[in-house]
Amino acid sequence: MNKYQKLASNTIVLAIGQFSSKMLVYVMLKFYTNTLGTDGYGVMNNIISAASLLISVVTLSISDGVLRFALEKSNNGKMVFSIGINICIVGCVVFIPLVPVVGLIPMLRGYQWLILLYIFTGSIKEVSAIYVRSRYSVTLYAVDGIVTTVSTIIYSLLTLGALKWGVTGYVISVVLGDITSIVFLNAASRLYRQYHPLHNSKALYKAMLKYSIPLMPTAIMWWIINCSDLFMVAGFISDDANGLYSFAYKFPNLVTIVVGIFSQAWRMSAITERNSRATSNFYSTTFSMIQTVMFLGCGGIMLILRPIIMPFFGSEAFQPAFFYVPILLGATIFQAMDNFLSSIYEAARKTTHSMISSVIGAVTNIILNLILIHLIGIAGAALATLASYIIVFIYRIIDTKKFLYMKVYWAKIIVNLALLVGMACSVMFIPYGIAQNIINSVIFLIISALNFQSCVQAVKLILNKKKKGTPQR
Repeated sequence: MNKYQKLASNTIVLAIGQFSSKMLVYVMLKFYTNTLGTDGYGVMNNIISAASLLISVVTLSISDGVLRFALEKSNNGKMVFSIGINICIVGCVVFIPLVPVVGLIPMLRGYQWLILLYIFTGSIKEVSAIYVRSRYSVTLYAVDGIVTTVSTIIYSLLTLGALKWGVTGYVISVVLGDITSIVFLNAASRLYRQYHPLHNSKALYKAMLKYSIPLMPTAIMWWIINCSDLFMVAGFISDDANGLYSFAYKFPNLVTIVVGIFSQAWRMSAITERNSRATSNFYSTTFSMIQTVMFLGCGGIMLILRPIIMPFFGSEAFQPAFFYVPILLGATIFQAMDNFLSSIYEAARKTTHSMISSVIGAVTNIILNLILIHLIGIAGAALATLASYIIVFIYRIIDTKKFLYMKVYWAKIIVNLALLVGMACSVMFIPYGIAQNIINSVIFLIISALNFQSCVQAVKLILNKKKKGTPQR
């Protein structure tokens, strides 16, 4: 199996497991919006967003260290896993005195102890799943994604539908889903036999923390870019507006899910193939593949946004969210490219460079949010997010040349982005009807034609019909 086949194989397995589980969440989206309303849906997203950030802070992003060091077969796997779990436990214990401080935040008041429980179960589940993916089986990791999602949905039907516990019920269902995942992973791979809390290598502790700690502020910066606008919209406008904005985010996330699945497989390849003589070609080709998926995915979302997505997924109160989706789709394109470029830093163990670029993006995001939300409301938050990702992309595309030469086909990027801007203007400013659908259909066909050759070349590389991989345009 060549490196392209291995990348494709891991991607397919992850896609079968995770994409199907993510789709189940979207099937349930109307249930969540109808049950919680715009206000409750906004509060729910604030809690989940805050807890996701705190997992990285409390655990010092140790899950990234577990992935990086577990993939290196020369390391003792039991020690890598044990160190990861130990840091999660210690981090949660240290965080307990700070939990009341979380309760002082108006948007999180009353949920602070529930957030601590979310952090604890979420971090243990994350380390366990990543270790299984690195050392045992990508297939088992994918199956765990389905188990977690299905169980969470069952719990949410109980807590939201039957018991009417509202936002608290949803968070409890997520916690119970994580617990179910932990039990499943332990039963399937006997992880409990891998865990030894004492007598682990101090040198390995130091190496894993040295790698992970710079990724913790990086995670904070990415959270600021991704999620701070949700809090600012809630604070400067209302929870209802935040609910609309959170709903609009769901559909760009469809494309992000696809690329995210690919990125999980790619991170494994980027680490294991970093010493290959053909590394430059491998990175160049893969970068082009990601762009193709993003351009086609974002164009496809805009094509069906008004006629299919909005009527199917959202109640009447959520319909105005369509206006913000095209801007957020643009942000996801640059987010995907930023994440790909960060893999160069991770493979080279230069995670401080990733942190620096993330700080620049986060500062930009905060400043623009403060200015634009007051000027143009929710759209200002979306534009701030887009601008932040563009700035990080510019920094990283220049900075990563220090560690790896990678050919970038700028003409492909510029032409596709211009066409997507045309679709965005059509969706946002032309009244919905036949004219809008015709314009969007024509533009999408052009995008598809421009990226057809890239798709064909990707298939050839995966099927090994070329002896040597060459970057695709």
